[in-house]
Amino acid sequence: MKLWGGRFNKKTSELVDDFNASISFDSRLYKQDIRGSIAHARMLALQGIITPEEASEIEKGLISIEKDLDAGRLQFSVTAEDVHMNIETFLIERIGETGKKLHTARSRNDQVALDIRLYLRSEIQAIKILLFELLSTLHGLAGQHVDTIMPGYTHLQKAQPLTLAHHLLAYLEMLRRDWERLNDAERRMDFMPLGSGALAGSGFPINRDCVRDDLGFGNLTRNSLDGVSDRDFALEFMSFGAILMMHLSRLSEEIILWASDEFRFIELDDAFSTGSSIMPQKKNPDIAELVRGKTGRVYGNLMSLLTTMKGLPLAYNKDMQEDKEPLFDTVDTVKRSLAIYSPMLQSTRFNVERMYQAAARGFTNATDLADYLVKQGLPFREAHSISGKIVSWCLERGKSLEEMTLPEFQAFTPVIDETVYPEIDLRACVEKRSLFGGPAPSTVKKALDEAAEFLFRIDPHKE
Repeated sequence: MKLWGGRFNKKTSELVDDFNASISFDSRLYKQDIRGSIAHARMLALQGIITPEEASEIEKGLISIEKDLDAGRLQFSVTAEDVHMNIETFLIERIGETGKKLHTARSRNDQVALDIRLYLRSEIQAIKILLFELLSTLHGLAGQHVDTIMPGYTHLQKAQPLTLAHHLLAYLEMLRRDWERLNDAERRMDFMPLGSGALAGSGFPINRDCVRDDLGFGNLTRNSLDGVSDRDFALEFMSFGAILMMHLSRLSEEIILWASDEFRFIELDDAFSTGSSIMPQKKNPDIAELVRGKTGRVYGNLMSLLTTMKGLPLAYNKDMQEDKEPLFDTVDTVKRSLAIYSPMLQSTRFNVERMYQAAARGFTNATDLADYLVKQGLPFREAHSISGKIVSWCLERGKSLEEMTLPEFQAFTPVIDETVYPEIDLRACVEKRSLFGGPAPSTVKKALDEAAEFLFRIDPHKE
């Protein structure tokens, strides 16, 4: 008989057992479920609801169950539906009548709400370590390429020269915001729901603060209805995951482009590339492509849970069983993507000369030419027009701006003199952009120092 089957006169259909069960995926919560149950049993004893001896027997039984599950000596059953009922069934089989007292003053509704928070809290710490590693990798690579000139792009057309360090630090900024989003989500998740019961708390004299302290939460959920029906914390985490994966996907897109023969800005290490089954020459950026592709499933997971939650009346509904698979998949996808990204970047070789040549041949200094004409006294719109005409002239003749002679320049306007050449030098174009947030090496070095301070503050290895 089911542990909840007292009012039922008929056995549930095997089809119902299979359709209703969640043990195939929520079994990963067994450690959290056991930890929460131990804290609950201790509290029941402190409150005189069960005896200290019974609490000790329950705790020992749960610990032995955890060890057996760790060792693979216990198998979960679909007929027990979920991880909570499986563990309670194991406990009753192991210690008898005392095991039946564990669920006093508790519901599966507040139990699962607790388990998911405990699980996610642990996974967030693991993700922080992986995210910190990627932030540190980007910081280290940027530090190596403060003076590496490359073209910046808009519309995937060459725009203005900047440095590879500046480009990499742009992604560091994205991931820094991701770190802050994750911290923010973690802060709002730090509420302990046990004691909310099915929806209306408990008539027993339980002590929620005792359980909160035991489990290391900072706060208690403030409303029992909300305590069992809230999945905002999961949605916030999945939103973080979706935005993070979007950032990784953008970087992946650039890695894919840069590794192509058309760009040849980078060469991926053989250990992080794959070949073709038919074309012997191929070296494919499959890892970056997979991260880009997996971004879609993380988006889908977020949309799945948002859609599940959008029409649910208070409090708990069985629909909410559908929260776990998309949440678990997001956790797994984010962790795997971060874990492979850092070593892939660390082993990537950057073609510094090719990047410089690409910047030099793309008229990325045309804006600086227009700015020079403004400094010579022309209105910007007139300067813009003249610079554009000079670019068109160069394109027809296969020249760069730097290769033009002074008479050729002066054919367009007499205000140009020999001072034009240092103004359109690529390195000078970058160095003069020393405003805060700009690509000048002097500014980038300050940004690297500030980022280093940030990384020191957040280093999860210090905790």
